[in-house]
Amino acid sequence: MPKPNLRILVVEDEQPLIEAIKKKLELSGFQVLSARSVKQAIDYLNTISDISIVWLDHYLMGKETGMDFITWMKAEERFKNMPIFVVSNTVTSDKVTTYLALGADKYYAKANYRLDQIIADIKKSIAQT
Repeated sequence: MPKPNLRILVVEDEQPLIEAIKKKLELSGFQVLSARSVKQAIDYLNTISDISIVWLDHYLMGKETGMDFITWMKAEERFKNMPIFVVSNTVTSDKVTTYLALGADKYYAKANYRLDQIIADIKKSIAQT
């Protein structure tokens, strides 16, 4: 189980997927916030101080992508060390390489991983901190 009250921000544009991710994370002991755009995600990070981890998709509502969001996060001193797990349908090698170079902890192709596998990796990452 994660540490009590560990909060994860899920940044994903597909509402049905947000609901599935949220349910699985809550069953695994996380508190979950969800955002569908970069602006909404930034607003959460700027107003809610106990977010510990980000689950990030590439395509989001609005014109900004997950890449814009991770670039912003890593430029902000208070967020630059926050773990980011990218979970996306976009799996081109250049996107994966770019996200990892920008500081994502891990990159998952949605089609290749079950939610349980990703959550297990997140828990493992938490245990190492």
